[in-house]
Amino acid sequence: MRAYDCEVLVVGGGIVGLSTAYALTRAAPGTKVTVLEKEPGPARHQTGRNSGVIHSGVYYRPGSLKARFAVRGAAEMVKFCAEYGIDCAVTGKLIVATDREELPRLHALVQRGRENGIPVRELGAAQITEHEPQVRGLAAIHVGTTGVCDFRAVAAQLAASAEASGTDIRYGEEVAVVDRRAWGVAVRTTAGTVIRARVLVNCAGLHCDRVARLAGDDPGMRIVPFRGEYYELTRPALVRGLVYPVPDPAFPFLGVHLTRGVDGEVHVGPNAVPALAREGYRWSTVRPAELAATLAWPGSWRIAQRHWRYGAGELHRSLSKPAFLAAVRRLLPEITEADLRPAAAGVRAQAVLRDGTLVDDFLIHESPRAVHVLNAPSPAATASLPIGREIAARALAALAEG
Repeated sequence: MRAYDCEVLVVGGGIVGLSTAYALTRAAPGTKVTVLEKEPGPARHQTGRNSGVIHSGVYYRPGSLKARFAVRGAAEMVKFCAEYGIDCAVTGKLIVATDREELPRLHALVQRGRENGIPVRELGAAQITEHEPQVRGLAAIHVGTTGVCDFRAVAAQLAASAEASGTDIRYGEEVAVVDRRAWGVAVRTTAGTVIRARVLVNCAGLHCDRVARLAGDDPGMRIVPFRGEYYELTRPALVRGLVYPVPDPAFPFLGVHLTRGVDGEVHVGPNAVPALAREGYRWSTVRPAELAATLAWPGSWRIAQRHWRYGAGELHRSLSKPAFLAAVRRLLPEITEADLRPAAAGVRAQAVLRDGTLVDDFLIHESPRAVHVLNAPSPAATASLPIGREIAARALAALAEG
């Protein structure tokens, strides 16, 4: 009998990877699970750098994985936070139309929300100020199930619960080689550790396509990193809760919005610009090999050709604080440049197909003895509990195949 170090090896210690380990220990107690995370602790990238919003699911196409998992995941996340004493608040949010051209899209969101089973209430201009006295708009919708929480704390609790059930979580272990065999996989890390497993689960986020290729699978996509740039309000009292613009359905980004977190701080953003490295949280962070790989992917050029006007606007707001301020003033006219102070940025791991399509839904691919999570941006944190169960079920099915 071949000796295995574990039955399921999860690559990635963000919220999706940790939720998968957590789900495995509950669905199949006694299953030997190992998690490899290259950072010294959990949730150091997308999970720990987002705005902390528990999304309702109002934006997502009915029947999509995003819609199903976000609606279910939002309710489960609130219960999880309550169970473990994690900071969480269900505040609701406003989606505000500031231009007549946005009104049809706002009405379409009402219909979509109702199709997804989400309570949505339409508001006139006067009713907006009842919720947010400083916000102005022509019309809005109020989504009652949106909230905020501390996703770093959620990830830490998932890790602790998984470890308590026997999961081995190893930090500082970056995957360097994946040796695919008929019996499973042997993984070697940059630290020299070798782990043999029956099934590989790839939850590597910003590096998921690279891990898939190391495993000998063609993911059919590439991660193109987009940096989300934020400011904080020096006068957080200007905003009571969450305020969003009407999104453009042609893009997977929600536009510059205002988010009061569980700590009482109000984040403004994000502005979405191409990052010059997978973990390029500043313009000064450039990794030539990663940038070259992004530029070599045909889909990157097709995005640029198709959406250059949108991209130019995002770049302008990145390089010009007055331009960013003008975008915020559409929702919050009273704000001044002095009200904005820079905050930490995040990077979105956006899957892009060869033809330039920005993958909109969660994307999970399976191959013999491997499950690859290839697109899990927002609302993945919100939906992490049901996503983890889905991935765990696929991994257990692969184990059962022998």
